Amino acid sequence: MSSLHRPLSQLLRAWRRKRRVQVSLYAASGFPCRTFCSTTSGPDPLEIHKKKVFLWFSHLPQEEKQFGGYFSPETMHVDPLILERDAEDRAGVLASPLLTQSPSSPSVTVEQLFEPTDTWSEGLGLNVLMYGAVGTGKSTVVRKLVLDWCAGRTLTHFKLLIPFSCDDLGQLSKVASLRDLVSRKYLHLRKHPLLSGEGNQAKDVLFVFNGMEKMNLDFRIGGTELCSNPDEALPPGVVVVNLLRKYLLPEASILVTTRLSALDRIPQKYVSRYVQICGFNDPDRQRAYFNSRLLQQSGEPARSQESHDLIQLLYLNLQRESQLAAACFLPSYCWLTCATLHFLHFTDAKAPIRTLTGIYTSFLRLNFGGEVLGTGAGTNVPIEQHHSSLMLYVVRTVGKLAFDGVTNKRTSFSEKELEQWIGGKTKTDEELRQLAMFRTDVLDFFLAPCVESGTRSPGEQDEQRYVFAVPAMQEYLAALYVVLGENKSALEKLTGQVSTALKQGWSEDVNVIASIVSRFIPRIFAVFDILKLFQHLYGKIISQSKGSIARTMAAEMFRTEDIYNEDVLDQVEQSLLGVHGPQPQQQSKGQPFELYPIFMGGLLQYGNRIVLQHLGCTIQSTTVAQITQALRNHLVRELSKPRTTEELMDLLVLLYEIQNPRVTAEVLTSIRTIKLAKIRMTPLKCFVLSSVFSCTPASYHLEEMDLSDCLLTHDMLQMLWPAFRHTHKLNLQFNSLGPESCVHLRDLLLDPMSSIRTLNLCDNPLLESGACTLLEALPENQSLTHLSLMHTGLGDRGALELAERLHQQTGLLELNVAYNNIGDNAALALVDACREHPSIHTVHLYLNALSDVGKQSLYVRGVPESQDGRRVKVLASVTEGSDISEDWHPILSVIRENALSWDRQRVQQQLKAFLRDLDWGRQQQQSLWKRLHFRRVEKGVRKTLKMLEKDNPPPTPPPPPSGFNQ
Repeated sequence: MSSLHRPLSQLLRAWRRKRRVQVSLYAASGFPCRTFCSTTSGPDPLEIHKKKVFLWFSHLPQEEKQFGGYFSPETMHVDPLILERDAEDRAGVLASPLLTQSPSSPSVTVEQLFEPTDTWSEGLGLNVLMYGAVGTGKSTVVRKLVLDWCAGRTLTHFKLLIPFSCDDLGQLSKVASLRDLVSRKYLHLRKHPLLSGEGNQAKDVLFVFNGMEKMNLDFRIGGTELCSNPDEALPPGVVVVNLLRKYLLPEASILVTTRLSALDRIPQKYVSRYVQICGFNDPDRQRAYFNSRLLQQSGEPARSQESHDLIQLLYLNLQRESQLAAACFLPSYCWLTCATLHFLHFTDAKAPIRTLTGIYTSFLRLNFGGEVLGTGAGTNVPIEQHHSSLMLYVVRTVGKLAFDGVTNKRTSFSEKELEQWIGGKTKTDEELRQLAMFRTDVLDFFLAPCVESGTRSPGEQDEQRYVFAVPAMQEYLAALYVVLGENKSALEKLTGQVSTALKQGWSEDVNVIASIVSRFIPRIFAVFDILKLFQHLYGKIISQSKGSIARTMAAEMFRTEDIYNEDVLDQVEQSLLGVHGPQPQQQSKGQPFELYPIFMGGLLQYGNRIVLQHLGCTIQSTTVAQITQALRNHLVRELSKPRTTEELMDLLVLLYEIQNPRVTAEVLTSIRTIKLAKIRMTPLKCFVLSSVFSCTPASYHLEEMDLSDCLLTHDMLQMLWPAFRHTHKLNLQFNSLGPESCVHLRDLLLDPMSSIRTLNLCDNPLLESGACTLLEALPENQSLTHLSLMHTGLGDRGALELAERLHQQTGLLELNVAYNNIGDNAALALVDACREHPSIHTVHLYLNALSDVGKQSLYVRGVPESQDGRRVKVLASVTEGSDISEDWHPILSVIRENALSWDRQRVQQQLKAFLRDLDWGRQQQQSLWKRLHFRRVEKGVRKTLKMLEKDNPPPTPPPPPSGFNQ
């Protein structure tokens, strides 16, 4: 049997050899051989790498997406100033953030980084060390470099670029070879020949290590073994060290980015070129950045024009070498400026919920996310063993300084004060190393030399003062310092230590607690009684502490000395765009910090707390509950007092920043009137107003909302819809609402959820077409009782349209169509319609184009035909027939209040007509008492006319005595 199988197997092998020969012959001859071979090769791993890396680095962080998705890394990038440094002066910095002269060191571009240097050795790749302080743009430059390489725009002589995050490498605990590290993130490169180490193929490879300070590199031979094999498994730090030594893939080039404090962690002999990123050193670079951001809001011409205007104002402020220009030396603060302006000017109903506190919190996450305060250079302690959050360190040092400044109403600080709050007292060696790193890398990010003399006190001219780069950052950090509970008293710290010990267990901690407490409590108490006492004491102190935070927020918001300041949103805008024209009068002696309480409220919002928790700053939910409950009680109590419009606007901003619907609803239920007259309303303020009112239940109604003279536009009305629906009396006078706005107003009156009873639209250019559109709502609306259309361009057509539709609305009580160029016939038709109406009792028709005969007819028409009929009061002049009108004083008051904004010549003509009416009426009187009454009214009219001719605003006339109502 075996002899039978042997020849069969030999035949089978021979047939397979013959088949392979035939296949090779077919392939060589060019004949198709689909069944036996494949002529298509696999995709190029380098092309796959470029596509994947491009997608990864094109991904925008969440902080960028909040602007509506208009930005991309290609369009929003502006190259910062990059200076090449000699090894000897590599730690040098620019003399001034506002550098106008040429820098002493030559500037280079990203494309020039890997040009051969004098010290370059043939056959070895370059090691370029790029360094800079926090916020100068190191990561942004690396991102743009990688994207440009993927697109073939720069460094094209490198066939392969491999970017690494040193934060990721520093967290790896397992050993791995270089090829494993690459394939771990870039699987398609796991067997690529450029990384094999054979020949000089690695000359076409560029490694990028971003954030080298996050790795503990040890270049000592005794601490890091040598390795030249890309396949040998070693700790990631050892692999990177051998790459920089040029022992592993010596032909490869390397770009390393790091912070200033870690500059010497790589020995000088392993660095071919030092380059320092110095940010935006002139206003032109800053303006280019703002152009790349703010001009991409949308394709709408109106927004584009607004963006151009914003950039122009920004540029004027930067050219003054203001404090903002010094802050925008760091690209990070340019980002914050753009984010804030986008929030202030491009917020609409379709935009996602964003808050000012959220912008500053996102700003800190962009710059300090995942950052820890490690050891200094020359230490062997792994940096990952230190879990001290860098952001928490900022709060405990810079935040403490900010809190002291807010408490004492100061914005500038001396070097001695910085040493007191930042340096502190005696520290351990490790704390001193951390402090040195913090001073080198982070302190200049928050504090800058003062460049504006206005922030210095007399006698401080010769002393260098420091201010926060952005004024609002001082208030934000102070608020964070307070909300985190870092401003504890000695008793709070003691009870906190005891509470922590209690939570950890009862075994050996009892002795520790007893030793702590024995210094404060007599020994007569038993240990268990002490523990119970401290549990109660701790809870009581903590609740009082949270209550004090709420009291501080309420007190700072309603400070009496800050009454005359503008609302906080306008203050934020002025800090960025500057103040043009007369400087605002500062009524308070100290610096107002009105953003401080608003930031404290915003930090209680859940989304901000999540971000801060990632930064190592945890705000407990119990803390939030205690603060919000106490804050609600204080706000309700404070709102019982009269408040200015600015303070009321700030309160609405605070409620919006908190983003707590329940607290917002409870606070608003204690408010019955919202008077924001003469507040410069913006889309953001309208969005804030609507957002807070959308938290209230449907049963809640506001007695009055006054938005007169607020620069409202057609688009803002739509945003304000939720607030309008809760209002009984709506005052929209002195705004620029045209005919198109009447569509929204008509729909508002037709809304079954709307409860508007009084609608005041005086001094808006509604015109006849707009008025006709508005009147379409009368048949279905039965809630309206008072309608004021004074000085809206109604005309005869609008008056006649109103007369035709009045019978369809049965609830109207008073109608004001004064100063609308209405003639006799239209006025008579309107009064006739009002007389037939079941409820209208007053019609205002003064300052219209009425003849003397027409006025007499109107007065007669208003009188009922029968004794039991209802009289319609017609206010056409200060007289009614031959008698003084009982409403002469309100008529004259309205004219005096609005005379400066109306047509001066027209008002003067009407006042002269009043004088003729008074003269004729006085002649008809036989009673001396009534003649004196006519003289008194005539004197008031003449005084108004005289003061109007002098172009001075007349005072409000005194009310008439009760005896002159006849």
